[in-house]
Amino acid sequence: MLTLALPSRVFVCTQPADLRRSFDGLAALVQQHLDCDPLSGDLFVFRSKRGDRVKLLYWNDDGYALWYKRLEEGTFPWPTVDGTRTAVGPHGLTLRPAELAMLLDGIELANVQRRKRYQRPMPQTS
Repeated sequence: MLTLALPSRVFVCTQPADLRRSFDGLAALVQQHLDCDPLSGDLFVFRSKRGDRVKLLYWNDDGYALWYKRLEEGTFPWPTVDGTRTAVGPHGLTLRPAELAMLLDGIELANVQRRKRYQRPMPQTS
């Protein structure tokens, strides 16, 4: 069994991506659509236009790692900008690793009910 230690921060591109792109092409999308550094070690998630394919890209100490999944039937539910998740760049959102697991398993994140939890207040800037 292969197990990988994945990054704790997950960023999702809300715009469909051309998944013929590979490492460098997706890294360019990270910079353009998410305003993030592809070498940060964070995990970046992209979806195809039809919604039946997804690619995950991250930097793993000495090189890029790429994970690709194609569904034989159905589509991946994709999060939208709805104010419940932090927006990143012009076309991105942050996800928790648990939300990514649900997304890959076909669970619609908009229908998930969360119980109230403590959330640290944001520091005020002057």
